[in-house]
Amino acid sequence: MKGLVLSGGKGTRLRPITHTAAKQLVPVANKPILFFVLENLVAAGITDVGIVIAPETGPAIRRAIGDGSDFGITVTWIEQDVPGGLAHAVQVARPFLGSSPFVMYLGDNLIGSRITGFASDFQETNAAAQILLKAVDNPSAFGIATVDASGHVTQLIEKPETPASNLALVGVYFFTPAIHAAIDAIEPSSRGELEITDAIQKLLDEGEQVESCVMEEWWLDTGKKDDLLAANTVVLDALCQRKLSGRIDDSSEIQGRVDLPEGSVVERSRIRGPVVIGKDCQIINSFIGPFSSIGDGSEIKDSTLQHTVILENCRIAGVDRIEDSLIGRNVHVSSNGTQALLRVSLGDDSEVEI
Repeated sequence: MKGLVLSGGKGTRLRPITHTAAKQLVPVANKPILFFVLENLVAAGITDVGIVIAPETGPAIRRAIGDGSDFGITVTWIEQDVPGGLAHAVQVARPFLGSSPFVMYLGDNLIGSRITGFASDFQETNAAAQILLKAVDNPSAFGIATVDASGHVTQLIEKPETPASNLALVGVYFFTPAIHAAIDAIEPSSRGELEITDAIQKLLDEGEQVESCVMEEWWLDTGKKDDLLAANTVVLDALCQRKLSGRIDDSSEIQGRVDLPEGSVVERSRIRGPVVIGKDCQIINSFIGPFSSIGDGSEIKDSTLQHTVILENCRIAGVDRIEDSLIGRNVHVSSNGTQALLRVSLGDDSEVEI
């Protein structure tokens, strides 16, 4: 089985940070989202991976993944010139996919389980496709499936006004080569894209079997700032461990699960986990509250922050309070003494004085 990872798109919902970065490389718990995806594929034994990239952000993704050897994969790069939809991405990847079954995995989605069992289940069936589903509170915002008592999919509708169920399509799909003919038989949707939901519905219309697996674990689409912060919270809560290898002075207090690597320094500060701090960071006379991630080479001085994602090489100085914020690379935030609560989304190389 091959893997197809979709890492194109412009990431408009995560702007301004995606003006200068690929959304799949924005970190959660200090690890790019795309890395979690590749690790999940490898854990399922899937090492022949095609990565679909856009012209705008493709070079950055290529640099981050390299030749794939760090992940244990063989990479084929597939350029999607225009964002023509998920089914269009499969279409442009057809020379790589050939006649192999494959798993399509959206590169900005995180799930709270390995896909190993789902892959095994699919290979043991005669189904043309298998989709992962998750019950959601707002089904009109997603592609929605209806299933029978045996878990067979009976209908798929993209963002229905009157949903027939609350089972949303998670960004992981398993396909046989039958999906290619189905994609060739559909027309672009009203938004001008080839929808994968339409292609799977075409399989159903042709009498093909489509199976489903309903996930009990968490699923997070990291397409917006609040979604990414929620993902950071969930992943830190699930994975963060107390590892204190950095230098901590006697006047500092570290509570709970805090990951502080060698080379980072904490002075006259209090940190309450779960928190992950990158390499070569300085935390001075500050409070770092739960569910925060601080990227490599950053300095937090005379400030308070919590529930915030800070990328590499940032300088935060004298800021009374930062919460619920996403701060890009090489950002400087300082204060002239104003007492204020900040909730911000800042793109790379920004400079803000309060």
